[in-house]
This record gives sequence, structure tokens and C-alpha cells, in this order.
Amino acid sequence: MQTCCGQPAFNSGFKSEAKVLAGKFLDSFQDKSHIVVPSGSCTAMIKVFYPEIFHADSSRLHQSEEIRTRVFELSEFIVDVLGIEHFNEALNEVSSNSKRKITYHEGCHLRREIDVVTQPRLLIDALPDVELVELDQVDVCCGFGGTFSVKYPDISGAMLEDKIQNISKTDAETVVSCDSSCLMQIGGGLAKKNIDVKPMHLAQILDESLSANEIVDQ
Repeated sequence: MQTCCGQPAFNSGFKSEAKVLAGKFLDSFQDKSHIVVPSGSCTAMIKVFYPEIFHADSSRLHQSEEIRTRVFELSEFIVDVLGIEHFNEALNEVSSNSKRKITYHEGCHLRREIDVVTQPRLLIDALPDVELVELDQVDVCCGFGGTFSVKYPDISGAMLEDKIQNISKTDAETVVSCDSSCLMQIGGGLAKKNIDVKPMHLAQILDESLSANEIVDQ
């Protein structure tokens, strides 16, 4: 049975507890050919930090280094493994006047740890009913950072304020990210200020748009 990847414990300094959860993950998915993760931070935990956790355990270290080659963040899997970058052009004729503006927030681990930068944009930009508006300081943290937001609430709040201001400048009606933690932070900030911008995960916007337009890949 699947459980947490162990990142909250690891980031809080509880490496023994994180190791137990990491071991459970390795055992649960050891026979899977592809492991798709809808979170940049969880993907980074598995691919980058599992080897660090198991550096003194040769058996688990080998297992973690082998499984990391089969772990993919969602957009990375769709674009780099499935090879989908475009959707059926015959169903792509949507008036520019009816397109909704969407902006995109990059998660820190997604960009800095696993180098997934272009894939989410390719998928969003390929949707027929969407206009992707780039966010100022898109690569700057939203201020969540797991326990960072709890330990340093003032700094976290200031970072979130900057992010909310930049989102507002885009006039987008939706902000998309590949991490639910970022969306929780940003969504809370938007709601607190009564700003009518909807936070959505990449999987949600793809599902919503593709279902509405009955799009199939070529």
C-alpha cells in the first residue's frame, strides 16, 4: 500500500522516520516500470534525496538509485516519456476571444532539483482554450517550503505577498502549478485577499480542458 514519500519528516530533521517511509516506498514500487508522481517536490525527494538517506545502507542505496530512473513528475512523463507535446489540431480552433488567461507558478524542487521547466508550459500552451501568461519572477519561491512557512511565518508571508501581486498583474483567472503544496499556499493567500483567481494543479487543468474539448493526442 502506498504512503507518504517521507519528505515532511526528512525536511524536519527526522531522518530515521523518513528512512522508514522511504523504504516502504521502495518496496511498494520496486516492480513498477514507470512511477508517475503529481508533485515536483515528492519527485525530487525520491530521485535526489533517497540516495542521501540510504548512503550508509548499500542494499537500499542500490535500490534507491535504480528506482530513481523510473520515477517521473507528471508533466515530465507526459512530454518526455509519452512524447505528447501537441493535441489534435482539428479540435484546436477556439476563438482567441473565448480563451481564458492562465498563469503558471514553478515549484522550487520542480525547477531546481529535477530540472523540469519547459514540460508544464508545453502542455498548458497546447490547450486550445487557454492563453498562457508568463508570471513575473516565476522561478521565485511562493514562501511555503513545508515547515519553512511555520518556522518563519513573517518571511513566508512576505514572499507570498510578492507572489500574489505578480499573479494579480497577469489578469489571469487561473494559476496553475505542479505542486499541491504551492497551490495550498497561493490559494490561501488569494482567498485571504478575496482575489478571484482559481488555483489548479496541472492535472486538473489538463483534465478539464481536454474533457471539455474532446481532444485526443496525435
